[in-house]
Amino acid sequence: VDLPAGTEYAADIAARAADALALPRLAERERAEILAAYEANGNRPLWIEGRGWSAAGLRLTDRLGRAGEDGLRPTDYPLPAFEASDKGSLAEADVRLSALAVLYARDARGARVDPRRLSKLLTPTLSLPSATEVLSELAGAADAGAVLAAYNPPHEGYRRLKAKLVELREHQDDTPLVRIPSGPALKVGMRDERVPLVRARLGLGPTEEPVFDRSTATALAAFQKQAGLPANGVLGAQTLAALGTPATARGEQDVIAQMERWRWLPGDLGADHIMVNVPEFRVRVIRQGEVVHETRAIVGKPETATPIFSHKMDHVIVNPSWHVPPSILRKEFLPGLAADPEYAAKRGYVVTRNKGGGISVRQPPGERNALGWIKFMFPNDHAVYLHDTPNRRLFAQERRAFSHGCVRVDNPFLLADQVLGPEWTHDRLKRLIGSGERRINLPQPLAIHLVYNTHVVGADGSLTTFEDLYGFHRMVRQALESRS
Repeated sequence: VDLPAGTEYAADIAARAADALALPRLAERERAEILAAYEANGNRPLWIEGRGWSAAGLRLTDRLGRAGEDGLRPTDYPLPAFEASDKGSLAEADVRLSALAVLYARDARGARVDPRRLSKLLTPTLSLPSATEVLSELAGAADAGAVLAAYNPPHEGYRRLKAKLVELREHQDDTPLVRIPSGPALKVGMRDERVPLVRARLGLGPTEEPVFDRSTATALAAFQKQAGLPANGVLGAQTLAALGTPATARGEQDVIAQMERWRWLPGDLGADHIMVNVPEFRVRVIRQGEVVHETRAIVGKPETATPIFSHKMDHVIVNPSWHVPPSILRKEFLPGLAADPEYAAKRGYVVTRNKGGGISVRQPPGERNALGWIKFMFPNDHAVYLHDTPNRRLFAQERRAFSHGCVRVDNPFLLADQVLGPEWTHDRLKRLIGSGERRINLPQPLAIHLVYNTHVVGADGSLTTFEDLYGFHRMVRQALESRS
């Protein structure tokens, strides 16, 4: 009787699978799916051939060993050791390799950090593969290692960061740093024996007195901005820790944290899509990989931050009314109405009283309307969208974080030209201004991605950094570091 290859390992795989799957980060669901995959295969090995790894197994182990190339941590995927003469050892190694491959695939898609635990405003829809999906794709692949690597983001922005990571690691800075002792926070005017050390670390010359002066605070603020910290010029605990980290190591951490945020995006951004980079205050329309329109944007203030997520834009509204959101109604209008019943009316708002005793406040269309003449809709749980604004002078500011969370767009009718198609020309839209509210559906829904890219590598390999407006970059970096 000719038995299928690998049948001799079936009993050992069944007996040792539970031990092989005892990995801290492997959830019960993934363990059950891996067991089911082996049972469906008659508990035959997937990666063992003869007395060692098959060609597919070797490709997988090679990819796991090079996890660092994609900013992942190779020590998260410790390759199983085995004794070639011990069937039980080989069987356990086979199942363990499957488990490590599943972990890698899910990490490559963004499983290392749960963005929603960092902030309620980080709500990307992660596309985490199941263990069943991973093993079925790997087992039937001509090159299992290449298939596993392909779980990492395919986007050009990610690939450039990956190349930058290689460059940073090739130029490691081994220069000893000045060690600054811990102590109370230092502000301008304070005397402290650590001031000469701080100045030396920042490349400043010595002073006669150990006073934390304005020049020291200015240099420290520049360092903080580069490190993604609040640029307040105050030497606190976080800044002290950053000063003690070599620049290249900090640069690696920053690039890896930015690479992690690329994992939050869909693998397919859409051949045509809109990208809003919040820290850059920019909106771009991309068609077939090319930027066809780019404009300035105003985003949320730190206390009313713009959320980060992907969605589909499906319509625009010309001459929109603005329905005052509950937060503004509670903080501004209710106190005003309590003091003066005509508070809203005097400012051009319409108050509607509901049957339950509550009220809603609406600002009718008009040139003073908070939304301007047009808004771009992608209905979402955060109730944010892109829109015009009557306060266009703010676009001249360099740091444009002024809104309650929505994204205000400069020259919005030029954006409308891009999303509505040739039927709705610029002139035709302009003729609607001042008439009643009008909904216009897009010819087809257009993917829109609100992203938080503080570190961007250009086509020439240069790295540009933007202010960590809301601290999201720092949160991701710290979450990754805390896992080590």
